[in-house]
Order: sequence, then structure tokens, then C-alpha cells
Amino acid sequence: MEAVMQFAHYRYLCEHMFELNAAGVVKQHYGKIEVEKLSPLILAYIGDAYFHLFVRTRMLFFEQNKVRVLNDFSAKIVSAVYQAEAYRQIEKQLTESEKKLFHRAYSAKSHAPRAASVADYHTSTGFEAVLGYLYLTGNKIRLQEICEKSFQSIIKTIHNEHTDN
Repeated sequence: MEAVMQFAHYRYLCEHMFELNAAGVVKQHYGKIEVEKLSPLILAYIGDAYFHLFVRTRMLFFEQNKVRVLNDFSAKIVSAVYQAEAYRQIEKQLTESEKKLFHRAYSAKSHAPRAASVADYHTSTGFEAVLGYLYLTGNKIRLQEICEKSFQSIIKTIHNEHTDN
């Protein structure tokens, strides 16, 4: 019965997500984004999107002609496995508030995909939540710093994996 209720609520939200006001303009449901009140999974959703764009843009310094190569490497870099590895490399450099947010997101109830271990998936979710929080609060310098350190860490890991074989 609960699944039916959840589906009905989901359907209702989908049907009413974008409503028009009397002037025919799409109504927003919120006047502002209250970052502190967002769930850690919503922050991870934003952080995931930001890290994808960061990595895709950063990859242009290595390749500018082959979209398939760009896509293959960027998909690998943003995978839960490599994000978890990046987090482990930068964890000691995070502030206490960033670590607390990471742990909230790590512990949030979600379903891990088959491509990563549950631990790596939850770690990557925590990593993404930190990025999403920094993005939404406008802390672009810290966001850039963490993303660049993470990118460098992941690239070194991938390089070492390829040179060890």
C-alpha cells in the first residue's frame, strides 16, 4: 500500500511541477533556495552536476577533438569509485563543517548502483553533497580548490593504474 501512496504522490508532483499563473508564466514554488534546509541528497544532486561540468571542461586541456575520448574519460572520472578515491585523498583538507555535511550525506538513505560498492557510492554521495553545498552557497574559490585537487588525485590514480599494467 505504501508504494502505491508514494507513486500517487510522485505522479501528483509531476503533474503539478510546472503550473502557470493567471498571466501564463510558470509559477515557482519557492521564493528562494534555502541551502541549509536542503536534504543532503539534493545537495549531492547539484554537486554531481557541477563536478560533471567541471571535469568535462577540465578535460578540454587534454583533448579538443575526440568527443568519444572526452566522454569515456569524463565518465570514468566522475564515477562513484573514483570520486570515493578522491574524497579519501582530500578528506584531511576539509573543514569540520564540510566533514559534518559529508557524514550527513554519507548516511542518507539511497540506493547504490551496481557499478560501485555501497561504501564507494555513499562516499561519492557525501563528496558530491559538499560540492553542491559550496556551489549553492556561492563559495566558488573553495569549490574550485576541492574540484581541482580531486581531479588531480583521480588523474594520478588512473595514470598509475595504466602504467602499472
